[in-house]
Amino acid sequence: MHPPVAEQRPYTPVPLVENDPERRENRIPGWYRFFIGDIEATMIADGRLPPCAPEEFPPFRRNPREGALPRHFLPTNGLILEQNCMVLRLGGKLVLFDTGIGYDKEMGGDETGRLLLNMKAAHIDHIDIAAVVLTHAHSDHCWGLVDERGKRNFPNAELFVPESEYSFWTDEKRLSEDGYKGQFTAGARRNLLPYRDRLNVVADGREILPGVTALSTPGHSIGHTSYFISSGGSNYVFIGDVAHSSVLHFEFPHMQFSYDLDALQAVESRRRLFDLAATEGMSLIGYHFPFPGVGNIRREGPAYAYVSAPVLHK
Repeated sequence: MHPPVAEQRPYTPVPLVENDPERRENRIPGWYRFFIGDIEATMIADGRLPPCAPEEFPPFRRNPREGALPRHFLPTNGLILEQNCMVLRLGGKLVLFDTGIGYDKEMGGDETGRLLLNMKAAHIDHIDIAAVVLTHAHSDHCWGLVDERGKRNFPNAELFVPESEYSFWTDEKRLSEDGYKGQFTAGARRNLLPYRDRLNVVADGREILPGVTALSTPGHSIGHTSYFISSGGSNYVFIGDVAHSSVLHFEFPHMQFSYDLDALQAVESRRRLFDLAATEGMSLIGYHFPFPGVGNIRREGPAYAYVSAPVLHK
């Protein structure tokens, strides 16, 4: 017999009220610090995105979805996607990986745009960020680069981004495209162009910073890139949007996603990265996984499973 599944109700975000101490205590954690070998890593939450409809996974049949999600005690009527940004302390310099969706509440909803607040809670000053590294230039990964006035949130930072990704999403001709591409292009231009005088091109297989190596994982976006982080025998990979769900994309690695620019290429990148991580025993850092997004991968037949790492309290 299977345990009963709780009644599925629409997910309703709880408004965050800054001057309400009790409400602040009940929200999701804002930061978590751990070590990758000798590298200090801090996961910083930009906040939870509005629930993602299961229909965003177009070829996915209803029955497998309803089997997989309840087994993990997850609702079937809306996938919860966090935004897990990361700060590494590399040789005395602070490096931020992805920036969340920033101040845009139309796309982000009421629970997002909390990166700077949570960085402050973690005793990280935004002016001390020496580099910002992007997996890609979609709204929820780069729209936190500037504030409402277009001013740089990280005034002393260099920007590291794959060349094809920068060129594609800052192309003025793409502003008139239908669907999300025009909107994403406008947002990317607003956030990336203020950093054009401090742009560093990321190349596949190159060490971009000490202990950080780029791996091209295109498909979800034209230049999507993951990052290996290695120190003292510990090996992690910051996977960006190689996988959106810590359940579905592992049990069904062939599953596509509606925002994939090239869905078949995205599946190939996912399979390649998962196979490498499982073979080499690498830990994963998932941008959209349950906070803090740190865990491990194992093979399960032709598919995989993601196992969250224990959250340590010191």
